[in-house]
Amino acid sequence: MNMQIGPILSTLRRHRFTCTLLVLQVALTCAIVCNAVFLVRDRLAWMDTPSGVDEDRLVRIEVGDIGIHTDMHARTLADLAALREVPGVEDATVANSVPFGDRSWSSGLGRQRDQHVSSLNTGNFYGERIGEIMGVQLAEGRWFRPDEYRWMDDVVSAKVKVAPSIILSKDAADRLFPDGHPIGRSVFVGDNEMRVVGVVKRLSRAGGGDRGQVAFSTMVPLREYPAMGAAFVLRVRPGEADRVLTAAAAKLRQLDPRRVVTGKQRYSDIRDAYFASDRAMAVLLVGVCIALLTVTALGIVGLASFWVGQRRRQIGVRRALGARRVDVLRYFQTENFLLASIGIGLGMVLAYGMNLLLMWQYEVPRLPLVYLPAGAIILWLLGQVAVLAPALRAAAVPPVVATRG
Repeated sequence: MNMQIGPILSTLRRHRFTCTLLVLQVALTCAIVCNAVFLVRDRLAWMDTPSGVDEDRLVRIEVGDIGIHTDMHARTLADLAALREVPGVEDATVANSVPFGDRSWSSGLGRQRDQHVSSLNTGNFYGERIGEIMGVQLAEGRWFRPDEYRWMDDVVSAKVKVAPSIILSKDAADRLFPDGHPIGRSVFVGDNEMRVVGVVKRLSRAGGGDRGQVAFSTMVPLREYPAMGAAFVLRVRPGEADRVLTAAAAKLRQLDPRRVVTGKQRYSDIRDAYFASDRAMAVLLVGVCIALLTVTALGIVGLASFWVGQRRRQIGVRRALGARRVDVLRYFQTENFLLASIGIGLGMVLAYGMNLLLMWQYEVPRLPLVYLPAGAIILWLLGQVAVLAPALRAAAVPPVVATRG
């Protein structure tokens, strides 16, 4: 059998409509699969974003109070003292949020007083010793001293001023002070001058927002209490999170039967909830890829089987003229490779255009070029596997078929 490309192309030109459909199917699959696989990897990388805390050692308990309590400061300190006595609890505080939590506080930091446009937007964490309790690693400087902490409600009501100390995440410090050495330097929150006393290696902010700003965060020496929308954050011994949650919630209800525990979560539950939509999107995109590849494979099988049925007498003639079974097999594999290559070439152009559209509409990253040849290899292999069964049936056609009418 003549295995030159010319005769194969001549045969394909006689089936332009079906060839065009297959080429377009391969092109569309290539474009969508390349972008979908890239987006899945992007989502998985985002879901692996480090929080900067000891995730397996933290739990959070949210409560609601019924009635009016006069001294919330003393009440909160008593609650924390009782929680620290619960077996398995190493320490406890009340904090406004945790990394990847559902509640977020933010502020704009500037390098100069009365700066009209802030230099950086950061997520803020409040709570006595919140950094130490969450297991955040200090890169340089120091933690807040006990005498620097103020109650949030006293600061809001202007009874006291917030201590002029702030701790930055390393990413925030590098952005604000690209020349290095942030310790002892000033940042401004509006008119308030804050002195950088410490820098932590990593502390991801809470709430949604721009991924590029997730590592920009600060800690300010403020005490919180639950009635201000904060929650109890407990550091527990390894492997005791579930037991501590039950015991701590019971202890809080024992201290005040009118108190309602509105939520209790391990940190892993908080993180899972934050990334739930990204996980669902990744699963959906994987499903789309599998469906498209399956449909494309079935299309190749169907078209190849149809052509084998149409060409049985032609195949028999070529077998009678000396073509071997392997020649027939290679013919159909080469034919499929040519169609797949045309579709892949068109699909690469479509993939790049689709990525540009996604960048413009949804601000996704640029598609790395490595995904294009990877997608091409997948589709070439898929095409060869899909065409194998029809090609083997064609190779099994005996020469005697050529003599039949």
